[in-house]
Amino acid sequence: MLIAGFPAGPWGTNCYVVATAPGAECVVVDPGKDAAPGIAEIVREQRLKPVSVLLTHGHLDHMWSVAPVAGTYDATAWIHPGDRHLLTDPLAGMSSDSTAMVGSMLGGDYRWAEPDDVRELGDGQALELAGVSFVVDHTPGHTEGSVTFRAPYPDVAEVSEVLFAGDLLFAGSIGRTDLPGGDHATMLRTLAAKVLPLADDVVVLPGHGEQTSIGRERATNPYLLDLQDQDPQRPGADPVTRGL
Repeated sequence: MLIAGFPAGPWGTNCYVVATAPGAECVVVDPGKDAAPGIAEIVREQRLKPVSVLLTHGHLDHMWSVAPVAGTYDATAWIHPGDRHLLTDPLAGMSSDSTAMVGSMLGGDYRWAEPDDVRELGDGQALELAGVSFVVDHTPGHTEGSVTFRAPYPDVAEVSEVLFAGDLLFAGSIGRTDLPGGDHATMLRTLAAKVLPLADDVVVLPGHGEQTSIGRERATNPYLLDLQDQDPQRPGADPVTRGL
């Protein structure tokens, strides 16, 4: 499998291009601001054809370029229905500081529009795109419609899957929950239900920062450590917090 990633725009959002091999169709994950030139360079160098754009969630730093990228390559955009409204009203999911920042970038009136072909994602959905099998997990907490995408990684025996985590899980941290649509209790439930059961060898490709693994985060991430300490199956777990 070919996975090329790069940070794009003022928020340093990781954009990924995924294909089975050079010269094949490909999938773009999270094309944020200023991502289009980087995507075009990878597509040209690897002789790829984008057919789908996957969005882990609707925040502007992850989907700023979705309409132009999808339009350029006649690709289908995929997003969870909980965040679809952000495609046309992205400021609804932002803080006041970020809204002001975006306003200064645009320098005036700007209208957002959906790509021509938008399809909705569901929890547990299996997608076959560009020859790659993805499993969709609905992972709310950062936003209502946040999702992750898991794909098998047959190239390395020590890696069973790669996880395109968006802003759910980072190296040493998790996504913020103080923006519109975010909820900390929901985030903790998502981490317990959707992250902790994953195998240690799963490679995590986050929306920001360096890649990591489930095993590394299970052993070092303070949020996951706290959830494991509260697991009712573990001796000494605090009964007050068992619902997490």
